Amino acid sequence: MKKLILLYCLAPLLIFSQQNINLDNIWGKYIFGAKSTQGFNVLKNGLNYVEVTEAADGVALLSEFELKSGKKIRDIVNGNDTKFNNRFIPLGTYQLSPNEDKLLLFENMEYVYRRSPMANYFVYDIATKKTIELSDKGKQLFPKFSPDGKKVAFVRDNNLYIKTLESGEETAVTNDGINNKLKNGWADWVYEEEFSKADYFDWSANSQYLAYIKFDESRVKEFTLEYYKNELYPTKYTYKYPKAGEDNSIVSVHIFDAKTNNTVKADIGLNNDIYIPRIQFTNDAKTLCIQRLNRLQNKLEYILTDATNGNGKVVHTNESKTYVDIADDLRFVGNKGFIISSEADEFNHLYYYDLNGKLINQITKGNWDVMDFNGYDEKTNTLFYTSTENGAINRDVYSISLDGKIKKRLSPKNGTNSFEFTKGFKYYVSTYQSADTPPVYELYSIDGKLVKVLENNADLAGKLKNYNFSKRSFFKFKNSDGTEINAWMMKPANFDSTKKYPVYMYAYNGPGSNACNNAWGGRDYFWHCLLNQEGYIVVCADGRGTMGRGRQFKHSTYLQLGKLETLDQIDFAKYLGNLSYIEKSRIGFQGWSYGGYMASLMISKGADVIKAAVAVAPVTNWKYYDNIYTERFLRKPIDNKSGYEDNSPTNFVKKIKGKFLLIHGDADDNVHVQNSMELAAALVDSNIPFEFMVYPNKNHGIYGGYTRLHIYSKILKFVKENL
Repeated sequence: MKKLILLYCLAPLLIFSQQNINLDNIWGKYIFGAKSTQGFNVLKNGLNYVEVTEAADGVALLSEFELKSGKKIRDIVNGNDTKFNNRFIPLGTYQLSPNEDKLLLFENMEYVYRRSPMANYFVYDIATKKTIELSDKGKQLFPKFSPDGKKVAFVRDNNLYIKTLESGEETAVTNDGINNKLKNGWADWVYEEEFSKADYFDWSANSQYLAYIKFDESRVKEFTLEYYKNELYPTKYTYKYPKAGEDNSIVSVHIFDAKTNNTVKADIGLNNDIYIPRIQFTNDAKTLCIQRLNRLQNKLEYILTDATNGNGKVVHTNESKTYVDIADDLRFVGNKGFIISSEADEFNHLYYYDLNGKLINQITKGNWDVMDFNGYDEKTNTLFYTSTENGAINRDVYSISLDGKIKKRLSPKNGTNSFEFTKGFKYYVSTYQSADTPPVYELYSIDGKLVKVLENNADLAGKLKNYNFSKRSFFKFKNSDGTEINAWMMKPANFDSTKKYPVYMYAYNGPGSNACNNAWGGRDYFWHCLLNQEGYIVVCADGRGTMGRGRQFKHSTYLQLGKLETLDQIDFAKYLGNLSYIEKSRIGFQGWSYGGYMASLMISKGADVIKAAVAVAPVTNWKYYDNIYTERFLRKPIDNKSGYEDNSPTNFVKKIKGKFLLIHGDADDNVHVQNSMELAAALVDSNIPFEFMVYPNKNHGIYGGYTRLHIYSKILKFVKENL
C-alpha cells in the first residue's frame, strides 16, 4: 500500500519536471542541433581512409586508418608542413589527388552564388612536403585534378585554365570570359540554381581531353539587388537573371586537347534556344556524352560525341507530354552500355541500354519511384538505389542485379534511409532517421554487418527526454476527388479530446518536393513542438504535385501550378474542421518559398477556411521567377496566360478576410523581393490590411546572427494574436 502511495505522489513530480521550450533554445542558442558524422575520405584500396585529427600539441594531422577496426596506420601530413611563403595553409578541408600523393588546400573562401565557392587554392606534395600556389592571378573556382593527377583544371575570371603541376605552367584554355557576358566552364545563375550544378567541365579518363560549356550571357537581362552597409548610398549588385519567357544564355560545348592545345566545337544542332544540363565523358576517353534539353524541357537527348572532331550522334531520347527531370543517374557500363532513370512506365525506374541506344532491359519495376541511384558495382554487376517501395513518406535502400532478377532490401528499419558506398563497394555509411529518431550514422561492410557507429546523436536523444515533446502521427485523408493524401499531425502533450484546438497548417507542396516525411524534422520540429506547447495542433500534408507516388501524381499540376495544390490544402483544412477536437474557425497556414506562395493562395482563395496566414519569401506571380523552373511546369507566359494569372496571389487579394503576415529578405537573389512588393502593392490598392516585415541584406534563407530568432519571434507573436 505504501509503495502505491509513493508512486502516486511521484507521478505529478515527474510531469512537473518536464521543461518548456522557448525560441531562444531553438533559434538563439541552437541547443537542439543534430550532429553529423565527421567526414573521411576512403582510399582507392577501399579498405582504409584518411581523416584530419589533432595531435597532442594541437597541430592538425592527416592520418590513415583501417576502416574495419579504426586502427591508426600512419600519419601522412603534419599541419606544420602545409606552408606557403612562410604562412600556414589550413589542413582542415582538403581534396586528395587521384594518385593519393597530393592535397588540394585552400584559404580565404567566399561564395559567388551558393554553389560557387571561390578561394585561393594550393597543391601540397606529400612526398616532398612542398606547397605550390594554383594561381597567383586571382581566386579560383572548382579546381579538378586530372585522372592521372598531373594537372589541375580550374576557372578564374570566367575563363578556364589548366595548371601542369610538374612544370608549374598555366595554360589558358579560354581567354574570352567577361563578367556578366561570357563564362567558360562555370554555369550562369539559373543553371546553377535549377540544374543544381555550377561547374561545367569534365576530364576524359586518359587526362587528354577537357570538355566544357561556354555560356554567352550577353542577351540575358540583368537584375540588381541593393545592400545597405552604413554607407551614404546603397551598394548595388547586378547579375544575370532570366525570368519566365525571357532570353537565356546561348550555350556551346567545346573539347580542349591538352596534348595539342587545340579546341573543337561539338555539334549540338542549329537551335540555340536549348539547354545543356550535363556533359560527361564515357569510359572511352574519346567519347563525350552531351545531354541536350529543349526549351520546353520535355525532350532530353543523349548525344555521344567524338572528342577529336565534335561530331555527335543521338543514341537515346527521353520524351514526355509534360516535362523531363534532370538527374545525375547516368552510369556507363564498361564500353557496353549505360544506365539511366526514366518515368517511361509512369514511375521513375532504372533502364539499361547499349551504346547504340537499344534497350537491353528495364532494371527496376513497380508502382513506386526510384528516388536515388546510389551506385553501380561493375565487379558484381550490382546496382544500389533508394526508393519509395515502402510508401512515399519512407526511403529504403535496395540492391539489384543489372538484369533486374536478384533484388534485396538493405535498410532494416522503416523511416528515411540513405547509403553512401565507399570506393570498391566494400563498405557503406548508413544514415538512418525517422520522425522520432535523430540521424544515426553507421559504417557497415557490404554484407550488411555493422562495423561501428559513427554518430548516434545520443546526447540529443537524451536531452529530448527532459521535454514533453509531441510525436508526429502519420495518416491519410481523401481530397474531394477521392485521392489519398499523406499527412501528419502533432498534438499538444496534454491533449484532451473533449476540447477544441486551433490548427497551424504547415506545407511546401512544390513540384517533386515532400514535407510529409518519416524523417527527423530538425529545427522545424522543435518550432512545431513550441506551437504545441502554446496550445496549437500542427499539421502538414503533401498534396498533388509532390513526389514518390508516380508520374501522374507528380505531374498533375502541369500548366496550372498552385491550382490543385491549393484545392488539396483547402480540402485538408475542411477535413480538419470536421474533427471533433478542432476549432474550425481557427485554422492558419504558414509556408516558406513555394510554401509562402501556397500561404498567399490559402489566405485568398482559401479565405473561407483560413483565419490567418504567414507567407515567407513567396512567389506571387510566376512571371517574376526564373525561366528554367517556371517554364518546366508552366511553359512561357505567352503560351499559357491562364496558368500564370489564374493562380497568382496578386490577383486574388480582394478575397482575403483573415490576418496576413508577409515576410521577405530584400537581398533574395532567388525569389526577388519584387514578388512581395507587388503583392503588397495589390493589397494596398484593395485596402486590405496586412503586416509586412522586410529583412535588410538577407537572401532567400533569411538567416545569420539573430535573424531566425527575430523571424520566429515575429511569427509567434502574430500567431498568438491572430489564430
